Amino acid sequence: QVQLVESGGGLVQAGGSLRLSCAASGRTFRSYTMGWFRQAPGKEREFVAAISWSGGSTYYADSVKGRFTISRDNAKNTVYLQMNSLNPEDTAVYYCAGGSRASSRSVMVRMYDDWGKGTQVTVSS
Repeated sequence: QVQLVESGGGLVQAGGSLRLSCAASGRTFRSYTMGWFRQAPGKEREFVAAISWSGGSTYYADSVKGRFTISRDNAKNTVYLQMNSLNPEDTAVYYCAGGSRASSRSVMVRMYDDWGKGTQVTVSS
């Protein structure tokens, strides 16, 4: 099991940027596919991006492709989500997730075993 703690959320104007971090504890982090999901009020949790254990493969939801970048530093047990050109539709609680069964193209919540508590991202117009 891996414990995950997100940070870096906040309030930003449309067109701005934020970088989310997810610090992991646990020996299995380096073997996990890691993902970012988000959940807006009244909506289901949705996939944002994922990265393979090595960092060599990434995958993005169409809605964030070209604006968001996922990366990881296994030496620091941390995964990042760089978010650029933010718009109000990106407003949500962002969750970090990890799983041994997931691949970098795993977009379903049930493929991920461990979750953080989330960090709020609010984009004002």
